[in-house]
Amino acid sequence: MANKENTSSKKNETYSLNDDRRVKVLSPGALVAKRFFRNRLAVTGLIILAIMFVFSFVGGLVSPYQQDQKFYRYEPHLKTVVAAKHNSELTPIINDKDSFSGIVQAYTVLAIEQKNESFENEGVTYTVEKINDDLYLVYEGENLIGMESKMSVNPSSGDSTFSFEFSYKALMASAGKLQGAEAVQPAEGDESKEDASAQDATENTASVTEFEADGKKYTIDESHVIFDEKGEEVAYASAYVIRAVANDVQLSRNFKSELINDLEAGKKEFTYTDENGETSEYVIEFDASKELWDIKQNVSTNVFDTYSTPSKAHWLGTDKNGMDMLTRLMYGGRVSLIIGFIVVFFETIIGVIFGGISGYFGGRVDNLMMRIVDVFYCIPSMPIIIIIGAAMDAANLEATKRMIMLMVVLGLTGWPGIARLVRGQILSLREQEFMTATEACGISVSRRIFKHLIPNVIPQLIVTMTMGLGSTIILEATLSFLGLGVRFPFASWGNIINDVNNVFVLTHYWNIWIPAGVLLLLTVLAFNIVGDGLRDAFDPKMKR
Repeated sequence: MANKENTSSKKNETYSLNDDRRVKVLSPGALVAKRFFRNRLAVTGLIILAIMFVFSFVGGLVSPYQQDQKFYRYEPHLKTVVAAKHNSELTPIINDKDSFSGIVQAYTVLAIEQKNESFENEGVTYTVEKINDDLYLVYEGENLIGMESKMSVNPSSGDSTFSFEFSYKALMASAGKLQGAEAVQPAEGDESKEDASAQDATENTASVTEFEADGKKYTIDESHVIFDEKGEEVAYASAYVIRAVANDVQLSRNFKSELINDLEAGKKEFTYTDENGETSEYVIEFDASKELWDIKQNVSTNVFDTYSTPSKAHWLGTDKNGMDMLTRLMYGGRVSLIIGFIVVFFETIIGVIFGGISGYFGGRVDNLMMRIVDVFYCIPSMPIIIIIGAAMDAANLEATKRMIMLMVVLGLTGWPGIARLVRGQILSLREQEFMTATEACGISVSRRIFKHLIPNVIPQLIVTMTMGLGSTIILEATLSFLGLGVRFPFASWGNIINDVNNVFVLTHYWNIWIPAGVLLLLTVLAFNIVGDGLRDAFDPKMKR
């Protein structure tokens, strides 16, 4: 009986307005939030987006690297350090360029091949004097106008050039045919000359010839090495021309002599020990197209640390420019998200203004504004973007201005859909009682549109904007992948994935493109999930 009395008394009990036991009534915003957070899938999408924002905006701040910071490594590779060429054919050495012209040179070579001692050209008789198989003198009458020689006079160091007189006397002395040249014994203490003299001692002949050219005295030994009056080597006569690739590198005579011996022996490798006892190894490669030898050496060169594997210093390795991939992904997410949000907000502002005015006034205003929307719908956005991208390439527009231009173009081509949505919603809302009340109260037209009509469209706008963010990010990634979007030094997930246009990178360097693809997929998927969740939360007829 007591329980029944208690129950009846509770039923008859009433609560005051300020009683804490009253049922709390949720506001519309709180009700939408409650519905949204009941959707576990939508909450999961929201968490993913939060992680992406932290990764992109906070990660870039804490990263020790910059998005355009390049890293280098020392890498050994074969580099051509010396080039050698053998004069297998006669080469002209000109004294009188007017007389020893190209035609005369051709006739000279023909006469040498036919073993003729003279030939005529345009009524002029030329004489060819054979010194040996490697050297021929060409005379016009009694004047020496040039030589045809397989031997050449090469500077011992640098890129010095020699007069015709010096070259002529050096080659003639080398051949032992220079008249007036004086054969002398090598001076005491001159090891190079003493060695050459010792080789000829059994024949009882002098190994050094002294001659004068350009007012200076020179000596040439049996090795065809030419010394000046101070005993310093200035040149050498040889059928081989050997030059260092770098101008500041000086090649010793011993190096050249040993190299020539190995070239004549047909060796593929060359080892040289200098005066200090340091040994260097070289690889000899013959370039048939240029008819010369490339003498290469393993050298350590500071190169971009491209496509390095993940390591402690670079958790996702480096890209083709030697930049840290993880840092590029952070900054790339920042750019992609910023572009997505700015473009969507830009589209929304234009669409709300256009659609709001069109839907409220109706009639001719609505008809005119909707025809403008139809015109924008008919504009092919992709060709326009391609044309503008080509124009920006031609103008060599900097990366920042290019990105701003991209956002403006995407915004101008994407607002018509939002304008139609707002117009349709306002057409149905403007006939309701609250709008009649605003008109009766004398509220201005602008306040009716933007204070009473637009707020009632915001739920649909939020859903549309959320769904559109994913589409915009995908479009930006596609344009950047095609080279029409964000450019270096800025990174975006789209231009990071651009590396997969190289099949070798696609198959061997997963760390270059898979992380960017996964982040792009998760972000777009999360925006779509959140958009679905918001749509369900704003729907008052949904089951809950």
